[in-house]
Amino acid sequence: MSDTSIITAREPGSGFARISLRTLVPIRWVAIAGQALTILIVHYGLGYRLPLVPALGVVAGSVVLNVALILLRQAAARLGERDAALCLGYDILQLAILIYLTGGLQNPFSILILAPVTVAATILSRRPVIALSILAVAAISVLALWHMPLPWRTEPLVFPPELVLGIWVALVLATVFIGGYTWSVAQEARRLRDAVAATQLALAREQRVSAVGALAAAAAHELGSPLATIAVVARELAHDLPADSPHADDAALLLSQSERCRKILAELARQPEHDGGSPYTRLPISALVETAGTLHQHEGVKLIFATAGQPGPEEPLVRRSPEIMHGLNNLIQNAVQFARREVSVTTFWDNTTVTVDIADDGPGFPLHLLGRLGEPYISTRPGAADHMGLGIFIAQSLLERSGAELTFDNLPEGGAHVAISWNRTNLEMVEKTRPAAVSAPVLVRPR
Repeated sequence: MSDTSIITAREPGSGFARISLRTLVPIRWVAIAGQALTILIVHYGLGYRLPLVPALGVVAGSVVLNVALILLRQAAARLGERDAALCLGYDILQLAILIYLTGGLQNPFSILILAPVTVAATILSRRPVIALSILAVAAISVLALWHMPLPWRTEPLVFPPELVLGIWVALVLATVFIGGYTWSVAQEARRLRDAVAATQLALAREQRVSAVGALAAAAAHELGSPLATIAVVARELAHDLPADSPHADDAALLLSQSERCRKILAELARQPEHDGGSPYTRLPISALVETAGTLHQHEGVKLIFATAGQPGPEEPLVRRSPEIMHGLNNLIQNAVQFARREVSVTTFWDNTTVTVDIADDGPGFPLHLLGRLGEPYISTRPGAADHMGLGIFIAQSLLERSGAELTFDNLPEGGAHVAISWNRTNLEMVEKTRPAAVSAPVLVRPR
């Protein structure tokens, strides 16, 4: 019945935003200050003789790059993914040169080479992260074999090859693990953010549809008065003109068209009330459910609506909420798309609970993914156009906003089953009265 296999072929289109220089430049200034301060403290404060001029020259290179970014681009400018990857690649190389000058992997600060990879994993897509990770591993490997001696007060320390090999293995594994894990966590957050944005867009669209219905009713009401006047004048012209007058046909046509306009406006005025276009319209829950599924009755699958309320309590009257309408619409559409012959939608109610059951005779939910239903980007049709695996996620998000609880399972005889339950008190509106409709005045011209 549902979209249930994980999409891996593509990522959300808006998942990787352009990176602001307001974020990147200050971070590099902090790194520059830290590097320069560390070099000076180690050299002058602790007495370790560093190659001061080359080391500070490498740091000065980052200063030049930062100043160039500020001058060549506006402070509010944003870097594309390629430019951001190049900047982080430069940071890896700059750190590698500093570590080469100060002892290679024997330098305790060699672990900082993981920082650019970690930053890249949080803001870039998979391909640049892999490229930067390879660059970091290559730099670590070069530093394990070639580097200047570790500065020391007395004789330079000689580290055993086994220790250097252990440091190399640790840094390589840390690069791969931290980069991969951080990227996967950030990617999941990006996917969820895009899914929530899609939910908000769906809700906004449904609210606009409801608003259009209310505007149509208001327009019909406002146009009623002038149209009534036109109809009265046309009727009198048709009555007063002789049958052989050259204008008799024009008057009859004007009268017929004004009558046609009256019927159209009357239909517009009734349509929002019939469909619950106004957000304050209340209608029986069974009618609300049937309205939500009406659009899918033509798709070749028999759609059966039924009610099973207890004899005692009256059927609840509910507001035509955009959240409920769009959520039910998505779930019913999903059931119709996966059903073989029919889909049954049954509405239950009692004094405390209102439940809508949607069942189909399709293949049902894959058992190993039942617990993941409701997560974004899960679909059995990842390669098909317009199927992003967001249908159930959007439906569940919108219905839960209305106070509903959703349960997904498979029927014993086969097919998928979704149960949507509300607390009846929370679902029903407190105000049960609706202002009487105001009829448009009809002007009568004296004869």
